[in-house]
Formats: sequence, C-alpha cells, structure tokens
Amino acid sequence: MKFFVPCAKGLEYLLADEVIALGAEHAAAAVAGVAFEGSSRLPYRVLLGSRLASRALWPLVEFDCPDQDALYEGAGSIDWSEHIDIDSRFVVDATVSGPTITHGHYAALRVKDAIVDQFRMRSGDRPSIDTEAPDLRINLSIRKGRAVLSIDLGGPLHRRGWRTIQGSAPLKETVAAAVLLRGGWPRVYAEGGCLLDPMCGSGTLLIEAAELAAGIAPGLRRHGERLPTAWKGFDAALWHGERQQALAAAEHGRHRLRACFHGRDIDPHAIRAMRANVEAAGLAEFIVGECGDIVDLTVPVDCRSGLVVCNPPYDRRLSADPGLYRELGSTVQRLLPDWRAAILAGDRELARATGLRARKVYPIHNGAIECALLVCDRLDSGDRRRSETAGDRSAGDLAGDSAGGSAADPASGRHLLDEGATMVANRLRKNLRALARWRSRAGVECFRVYDADLPEYAAAIDVYREDGDAGRVFLHVQEYQAPRSIPEADSRRRLHALLAAARSVFDLPESQIALKTRTRAKGGGKYGRMDHRAELIVVREGDARLRVNLFDYLDTGLFLDHRPLRRRLREQAGETRFLNLFAYTGAATVQAALAGARTTTSVDLSATYLEWAAGNLALNACTGPRHRLIQADVMTWLAAERDQYDLIFCDPPTFSNSARAGDFDVQAQHVDLLRRACARLAPGGVLLFSNNYRRFRLDDQAVATFAQAREISTDSLDPDFARNPRIHRVWELRAMPG
Repeated sequence: MKFFVPCAKGLEYLLADEVIALGAEHAAAAVAGVAFEGSSRLPYRVLLGSRLASRALWPLVEFDCPDQDALYEGAGSIDWSEHIDIDSRFVVDATVSGPTITHGHYAALRVKDAIVDQFRMRSGDRPSIDTEAPDLRINLSIRKGRAVLSIDLGGPLHRRGWRTIQGSAPLKETVAAAVLLRGGWPRVYAEGGCLLDPMCGSGTLLIEAAELAAGIAPGLRRHGERLPTAWKGFDAALWHGERQQALAAAEHGRHRLRACFHGRDIDPHAIRAMRANVEAAGLAEFIVGECGDIVDLTVPVDCRSGLVVCNPPYDRRLSADPGLYRELGSTVQRLLPDWRAAILAGDRELARATGLRARKVYPIHNGAIECALLVCDRLDSGDRRRSETAGDRSAGDLAGDSAGGSAADPASGRHLLDEGATMVANRLRKNLRALARWRSRAGVECFRVYDADLPEYAAAIDVYREDGDAGRVFLHVQEYQAPRSIPEADSRRRLHALLAAARSVFDLPESQIALKTRTRAKGGGKYGRMDHRAELIVVREGDARLRVNLFDYLDTGLFLDHRPLRRRLREQAGETRFLNLFAYTGAATVQAALAGARTTTSVDLSATYLEWAAGNLALNACTGPRHRLIQADVMTWLAAERDQYDLIFCDPPTFSNSARAGDFDVQAQHVDLLRRACARLAPGGVLLFSNNYRRFRLDDQAVATFAQAREISTDSLDPDFARNPRIHRVWELRAMPG
C-alpha cells in the first residue's frame, strides 16, 4: 500500500529514514512529509513508534480536484457507512494549495457536507461534528489539483501523553526528536555520554532524549488502553499486539537506562514544570533539574563527554537577545570543549551570535517559525567563528572561515603554507565567496570550486557534501596533465602545494580528500592507480539523493557540469516517456522520475553502471515496472527498438570499445546515432544531445535532413563551470514531420 505521512518542514529526510526503520519498503521525502510503501501493518507502527511524524494517515481515495464541485463529488464517492457509525462524532482537517481551492476551512466544510448529505439521503439522520474530542478524524490534502482523503489514525502525534504543565513557548516533541537525532544523541549515549540542556524550560528535550535512549515508543501513553480512533476499519487486534511488544521493549529499556540527563533553567516556574512532566513520564530517577543562570553553569558530575542541547528563547512571546546567545556559546565552549552541541536558534542571525563553529546548520520549522538548528561536532574546534547556514555559505566556509588571518599564521589555526600554496588558498576563498550567493539560492550541495584558476597549479577541485546526519564534506581533486616541458618534480611540488591549500581552507582530514593523479607514460600522461575503498556516500541534488564513489574510479558517478542539463530534463519530464541513452549511473533518470515521468528507460552496456543506477532509483523510491534498466549496446538497441519516447537524453562517450559491442567514436558516428535516436521520438518530442569531446563538430548539414537542431551549450553551464565553457556542448533536437 502507498501512504503519506506529514511532518514539520525540515524533518522530511529524518522521517524517511525512520519509516524505513519501521518497515517501509520505499520512502521518498516530499515537502513537509514522506511518501512510502509498505504493508497494512505499517501505519500502526508509525502511529505507535514515530518520533517525527505529525500524523499517521490511512488513505481512502485520491481524485482530480479542479474545483469545489469535484471535491464534493469525490468525497461523496466513498461509502462512509463503512467507516463511521451514524452516532459517532467526526471532524475534517484540511490542508490545501493551488489556485482554485485556497481556503482549508472551506474545503473541510465541503467534505463534511458530502458525508452528512450521504447519511441523510440514506437514513434521514447523520453523525455529528466535534472539533474538540472527535471519535474519528478525517484528513483532506489538496496539492496540484489532486485531492487525497485519509483517515487520521491518532490525531497530532507530537502529543506524547506526559505533558502536564506547558511552558510559555513549548517546543514540539517531534522537533525535539529531530534536534536530538541531528545532534547524534543515540551515538553519544551508546558511547557513554551525557545530555545537558542549560535552558530546559518544561523539559521537552530531556524527556524526549531519555525515551529515545530507552527505546520507549512515543505513542504508548497517547491514548492509554483505549483505541486511538473509532474508525470501523481499525484493526484492534493488530494494534494491541503492536502495543504489547512496545510495552515490553519500553520496560526492558527503562531497566537499562542510565541517569545521565541534566536540565537547568533560570526560571523556577520552568523547573517546576519540568519536574512535573518528568514525573508524569516516569523518568524522575534518570533526569535531574536545577534552577540557575547560564553564567553559573557547571559541568555535571561524572560527565566527561556528551551532547549539549538547547532551545533558547526566540519568538515574539519571549525575548530574543543576541547577548544571551553569545553567553550560551561562550559558556559551553569554555566548560565542555570535548562535547557535541545541537542548538535550535530562532534564526540565522541568532545562530551566528553563539560564535560557535558549526558542522552544519539545518532549517527546521517549530510550528510556524522557521528556526536554525546549529550542530557542532566539537565545541573547542578552532577559534570561535560566526556560524552560517549550509545554504548561505559554501562547504569550505562552514569548515573554516576565510575572512581574516594569514594563511601562514599559526594563531589562525590553519596549516603553514608556502607562497604558492597561499596563492591557491586565497583563490579558493575568493571562489567560495563568489559562489556563495548562487549556491544558497540554487540549493547546490556539490560543486566545482577550482579549475586550474592558477595555470601552474593545474587541477580541478570539486566539493561533495554528504547528505544526512553526518553531513561530511569531501574534496575530489583531479590533476590535469602538465606540459612535457615541466619537470616531474615541479609538477609534484605544485600538486602538494595545492593539496596543502585545500586542506587549510576546508580544514579536512586526508581521508576526506580523493586525489586522482597523473603518471608519466610513453606517449603522454595517464592516471595512476585509484584507491579501492568501495565507499559510497549519498549526496543531494535538488530533491534527488544520489550515490557517488569518490575514490575508486576516475569519475565519481555524478557529472557535476551536467547539473543544468538534469535540471532542464526535470522541468520537461513531467508525464513523459523518458529515455536515457548511455545512462551511466542514472542521475538524469532519477531526476526525470522524480519530476513525474510516466515511464523511464535507461540503456547502458555496463552492468556496473546499471546496478549503480538501480540503487539510485531505489534510494529515491522510484522502482517497479515503470522504470526499466536495459543492458545493451545503445546503437544495436536503437536499431531494434520500436517504442516512442517524448523526451530523450543522449550523452555518449567520446570513444569506447568493448568485447561485447563494436567500437564507438562520437565524431564518426554521431549522425547515425542521432538518426536512430530521433526515430524513437514521439510527435513533439525532444532530444537533448551532449558530449564532452573538445574538438567535436556537429554535422549540421546531415542533421538538418532529419531533425530541427539548435545548440544550447551556453545555457547549460552553472557559475561553477563558467571558467571552462568547453567542458561540454549540448544540442536540442526535435524530430522532423514524417
């Protein structure tokens, strides 16, 4: 079955991992929620065990919804007597987006009308409405003209059932769980660490952390012994069975839980609320709370390492004092240098005010407020620098601020660099600053930061940021062939200087720098032996998650210069039959699939690449018969294929040879290749043809006989490749009539 679980913005990817852990077969993050597939048991597990989901929804029907009449008819198509008794009380919750139905309350009323009208027509009576304590909650979602009606199995899932006293600006429990997960709390606890919240308020982070460490399901107390809904389709036996297992696991976890949770707050009323909530949660023996100012903070006894978590005041109900944030950052860095930290600040400026050096800053919504979650791996890591969001600054800026201080100054915490390395480091910092605004606007996580900008330091440096909690930054350094007139010793010295500059600017260990070097050989340079680490990391491009291998091959599995092409394909791929020729690792196919392509077909001769592509598709929940992967020689396959396609992407190699297929030369064979590919275009279809052969010449006269063609190379480069406009060339072709 297919399900959708909503969540707060910023929690989507954590939630996708969580539903996979709960048993989902596939999961794909969307805006403010996750779509996933699984058995009918899965929604019960989400209802009981999800720490991040806002609701647990069971879909009933999906239909086109261009206007209010279609909404009424779609809601009326369900036999509601199968779902609700006539003497029950219900409510409809609605979230809508789009140009026609813009008011959620009105949409909920139309669904309510359809339900009660159906009951009246059949029996003359109807169920009643109760917005405060309904027996049944019905959920309506309208997006892009499609409506989904679902049963809400348990109401708001952030309510855990232990909160007896609420503070003036409470943190939602689901957001608290995200703060802890982003901060790496499960790992810190497993390694014997403690948790400290120096501004604990009513204790949300402390209680959520203790239950997470003990494996206590967050839904155990929410409804007690009673069923969470009066929906007639609810499987009570299945629910009770899942709940008994969760109760047993919670009891086991509570016996093993360590007393390592420490809270503090300057407000005595907050401490009283925290203690009452801790008591209600049954965790009083594990959590300690005391009243005190941040300036008087002391290190908890027997706590040598741990995680500082904090939700300082920031919204209009409370003060948002940058001075308080500065004091917080200064205090925890001084007292807890070896600890990690996860601080939920009100916005980017308040995050900067802490002065802490962040590994990453995540945007997270706490209710209607967009906050900034600052995550630090160590609080003593270098001099205190202002932190920035990952979207605002480049990966290098997050790893080491480039504003001020000599690159050769030991006091700055950087490596000592010679004159040449200093020049490279300065150029890297300049490029990072120049790309920062574009990267922030475009949401680019992987990019080229250097491309032989200084000709004597001839290499390309690409930045890859790992997606997920770790958020590690990797560099992929690819040496260019030096002229024969340059002595080998000089080339080696310059490469070492470039690497030293990169390590200084990005502050990375060697294990996170992939180096591809050239060795001199008869007839010219060639690339030397690669590593064999078999280490795949997941990176993000837009909504797509893609696996790359930075160490084992010359290419990483993702051509960064094709980013605009993949973006163009995504814009055109909706509701198309998409064909990817020479598919490589399937990055373009993933983008087309996520854009809503009706079908995708990926053809490549390499089984290794197709297996890689299959993994990328699965990573994005794009599997099944709609997405074909075909191992074949492209030229042979095109000659035999008879299906038509609306959108084709063709990016052949410059030259290839294989024991299973004939040699291929893009210059010599591109006319035949394009003729066969265009023959597969449906009326009105588009073919994007790209290659990276520097001396390539399109046979315009031959192509004109079978296709309309225009070169779009200048539109296919992002700013990080602007220095090298010849890195690839691209044409858009359309089939001629007949």
